[in-house]
Amino acid sequence: MFAKPLLGNLGNGHTDAVTASATSRRSLVPFVSGSADGEVKLWDLTSRTQVAVLSGGHSRIVTGLVFGLDGQRFYSCSDDGFVRCWSIAGTRNEETGQMTHEPLETWRTNGSFKSIDHHWFDQEFATASDDAVNIWSPERSAPIQKHSDLWGSADTVNVVRYNPAERNLLAHTSADRGIGLHDTRTGSALKKTVLQMRSNCFEWNPMEPMNFVVGNEDHCAYTFDMRNLKSPTRIFRGHTSAVMAVSWSPTGREFVTGSYDRTIRIFPHKGGTSRDIYHAKRMQRVFTVHYTLDNKYIVSGSDDTNLRLWKATASEQLGQRTAREQAAVEYRQLVVIY
Repeated sequence: MFAKPLLGNLGNGHTDAVTASATSRRSLVPFVSGSADGEVKLWDLTSRTQVAVLSGGHSRIVTGLVFGLDGQRFYSCSDDGFVRCWSIAGTRNEETGQMTHEPLETWRTNGSFKSIDHHWFDQEFATASDDAVNIWSPERSAPIQKHSDLWGSADTVNVVRYNPAERNLLAHTSADRGIGLHDTRTGSALKKTVLQMRSNCFEWNPMEPMNFVVGNEDHCAYTFDMRNLKSPTRIFRGHTSAVMAVSWSPTGREFVTGSYDRTIRIFPHKGGTSRDIYHAKRMQRVFTVHYTLDNKYIVSGSDDTNLRLWKATASEQLGQRTAREQAAVEYRQLVVIY
């Protein structure tokens, strides 16, 4: 009842709305964020400080960020039609000897990018654009595959995500209210379902990769089993406005959502209502949410230009525990699970 889940902000945030962010799949420390003015920043989650503002970023809103396989590089995409590759460590300027963060590589398309995701096993990444899903290789300047006119629909694809277990399975959501799966090996469409309203976000369950969750314009989140897309396995209610972002915990037992109603909610994957609601006085519409890799914290980015760090469990004690305290906590968690 008296728990205080908000730990603080990351530095001074951005100068415009935070529209995209990403955590590394291999490390706890690095975190990147992008804003509506095209700025990309690199953060240190341990100290909650800004590491660098990446020069030569984007001229328009940053719509997607994702880390590569090695955790040392990441990719950004924007409405300006560019995808850029960056290094966390930066590059040394030969004249001044200082480390600078400039794009390592750049890819261009005629149009705008809406989303980006990196393959979990191979050196390739996928982008969602105005009317197609493109698959790119870092070694080529043009897409190696293009999936357009999916299921006879040329509507804008707004989210694209690789499955964490099936190498050739790719999912996307589109402006025609559809959620589709297709095979990158054959370039063919597999399944599609259409909801009553548009889905704004999509994430696979990392521990049960046959399941995924989408956040919808109708204020709800839905979980699906990809083997049967006729109806959702569960509906999660509670938000009072569109759900804009979703992120699974590393354990796959719960997920967090961010919404236009200026709150983030944490849902158990087997329950229909949230176990916690987080909100701060000055927090505006939430566009990004992420669990950290240790499952202890949540990072949210909102329209008020701030990035906030929250405890995943509001009442959890921070700091070092004695062996007896740790054993008691682990026992209680097992009792709750089973």
